[in-house]
Formats: sequence, C-alpha cells, structure tokens
Amino acid sequence: MGPPVVRLPRAAQTLGMVLVRRRFLMSLRDRHGSAFVLDVPPFGKTLVISDPAMLKQLFTAGPDVAGTPQPNLGRMLGSGSIFGLDGEEHRQRRKLLVPPFHGRRMQAYAGLIEEEFRKEASTWPIDKEFETLTPFMRITLNVILRAVFGAEGDEFRALREMLPVFVTYGSRLTVLPVSDRGIGPWNPWRKFREYRDRYDRTVQTIIDRARSDEEQGDDILSMLLQSHYDDGAPMSDKHIKDELLTLLAAGHETTATTLAWAVERLSRHPALLKRLSDDLDEELLQATILEIQRTRPVVINTARKVRGDGLLIGDWPVPRGWTVLAGIDLAHTDDTVFDRASTFDPDRFVGVKPATYAWIPFGGGTRRCVGAAFANLEMTVVLRTLLREFDIRPTDAPPEKWHSRGVAYAPGKRGRVVLRRRETAA
Repeated sequence: MGPPVVRLPRAAQTLGMVLVRRRFLMSLRDRHGSAFVLDVPPFGKTLVISDPAMLKQLFTAGPDVAGTPQPNLGRMLGSGSIFGLDGEEHRQRRKLLVPPFHGRRMQAYAGLIEEEFRKEASTWPIDKEFETLTPFMRITLNVILRAVFGAEGDEFRALREMLPVFVTYGSRLTVLPVSDRGIGPWNPWRKFREYRDRYDRTVQTIIDRARSDEEQGDDILSMLLQSHYDDGAPMSDKHIKDELLTLLAAGHETTATTLAWAVERLSRHPALLKRLSDDLDEELLQATILEIQRTRPVVINTARKVRGDGLLIGDWPVPRGWTVLAGIDLAHTDDTVFDRASTFDPDRFVGVKPATYAWIPFGGGTRRCVGAAFANLEMTVVLRTLLREFDIRPTDAPPEKWHSRGVAYAPGKRGRVVLRRRETAA
C-alpha cells in the first residue's frame, strides 16, 4: 500500500503550492504524516517526504534513478548552471566548483567578509530600529563579487546595481508555473531575458579581460578559466557565465536572508543573546547558526525526478516519471525528528553534530549546496563581528512572519533590529 494521496482538486493543490506553499505543506504533513502524494504542475505526480530515513533513501539514490527535475532553477540560472545539469555532467561540473570553497582558500575569504561587514556597519543607525535584510544583501553581494572577480571596476559596479533586481525578479518568476518559452509581450520571462542579456554582456567583458591578462588571479573566475574536465576540455564561456550567475545569486541572497533571520531570532531570545554577548563562545555561536537554519530554513524544499526503476521510499517503489519533494522545513519542525521542534534552542547542537538526513538546509546527497562551507563561514564572521561590536536590543515584539521572496523565505519585516555600539568596540 502506497502513501496517502491528497484528494483536493488539482487546481486547489496548485493554488496552495503557489500562494501559501509553506502553510499548505505543513497542513498536509499534520494531516497525512511524513509522506503523501500531490499532483501539481509542473511536476505532476509528486511524493512529498520528510522522514529522515526516507530522505536518506532519496539523497543516496544514483542520478540514473533520481535526477534533477525539470523545470528547475536552470530556467533562471541557465542550462550550463550546476542546477541545470544531471548525471555525469553534474558530477564533472561539481568537481570543478569544489576547490574554490574548501581548504586554505576559505581562510582568505574571512578577512574579506569582515572588511565588507565593517564598511556596511559603519553606516548603520544607532538606537534606532532599521531593517537588516537590505544591508546584509549588500554585504554578501559585495563579498561574493570580490570572491568571484577579485577586483572592482566599472563592470563590478554595474553588476552590483543589476543583480539584486535581477535575482529577486528571477527568484519570484521561477516558482510560477509559467512557460519560459513564450515570447509574447505579456510573458514575464521576456523581461527576465532582458536582464539576462545585460548580465551576459557585462560578464563577457570581464571574461575577455581576464583571459587576456598574462597574470592569472586567484579569484573564482580565474580558477574556472584555468579548470579543465577529465578529457582536458575547458568550460565554455556560456557555461562560465551560467555558473558565475549561480554563485552570485545563490551566494548572496540565501546567506543574507539567514543573517536577517539571525537578528530576528536573537533579539527575541534575551537569555541566549546575553550568553553570546558576555562570552562569545565559538561552539555556542556555531550551535546558534545551526538552530537558526533549522527553525528558519531559507529554502524549504528540494526535489528529484524519478528517472529509473528501483527507487524505494520506505518500502514503496516510486514510479518512473514521478517527482519526489524533500520537505526541509517539514523535517525540521517534526517533533519525532527534533525534540521540542517548535522551540528555538541552540543548546541542542552544542557539542552535537546534526544528523545528516534530519538537518538539511543545504539539501543532501550529490546535489548538496557546493557553497555550504562558504555560507557558514560568512554567517560566522558576520555574526561574530556583529556581536563583538554591537549590542542587540531585545524585543518582546511577536516573531516576524515568513515572507516568500520566490525561492527563498525571509522575515516579513526584513529582520528589524535596534543596535547600540559596544563601548569596547569604540
């Protein structure tokens, strides 16, 4: 016997997924349990799961059995993005992208992150409430731009102005079941393609300049230009542009949004805030970051398309052609997975490594976010510096509501906070 099937009309299921996805899936989880079946465009028959044992079955399945669904973020980021690739192509591309985000290179990024934070924080109002999402976006965008391109210039400044609007528009468009193939005046993808053309022209100029430079830099673009696949072939310019857009988009919005959630959570938990402010213990800081990502995951789902026979979820063989949706938020908020799951309690992770298939804000398996370590470093450096140099004023205001920005979920009031500069930081 298979998992329960949601009996709502297909139109009602579609509206639920488009308009109130998080609440809709939560309500279905509460009613049907950790596995249930939907039928929604563009995925069709979709098995939604949140039990860690089932998630492990999904994430450890080979790409010939469970691959990337179509359409996916490749619509926004390009067919040459790692999000648009599958199977052997995906494996080889991931192999090229891993080196910039591991090893000694990571420590070089720490100083860059702190520098960008201090530059932005010097403009913040003191003893006056302000929203933090926008300034955190500026910090993380500047960090990833510098990490990718190494130095500033006219094209750097053009991208800094262009990308926030481009990424926000594309993120919202991606979750809509609207074809990106139409070219009529009312198709919203037409405007997106105009943004994309501007991005391509700007980055091509940077690529041409970097390729002609006799001294190769140590930025991510230079590494990609020097990289080769197993057969010796280089990445094409198109694929480099797609991959850089992936890093620029995914590398700043999600991290900035998590940081906005961080100040929202900390300002509502004064006892934890005092512990962190009085003695900035690194283990407690890391546990706090883990708990923020558990209770406020920025991306709430990841999916696979069943491409072959042999995928068992539980003891049920999932038919070829189905989609399996991994409920990140559903797993994180399940009391059978995390004790007192609705309680914000970083101590649950002090000295305890989160279970691989229960804590999944970066997804899992071979498609786990390649920039997870970079994101963690960025959050650590920003929060550490923030807590050392500022006092966050506690508030008894209600928690900020979840607000969908398309792919990502942000605090409804954009992470509002009141700060005071610490005397020791003066």
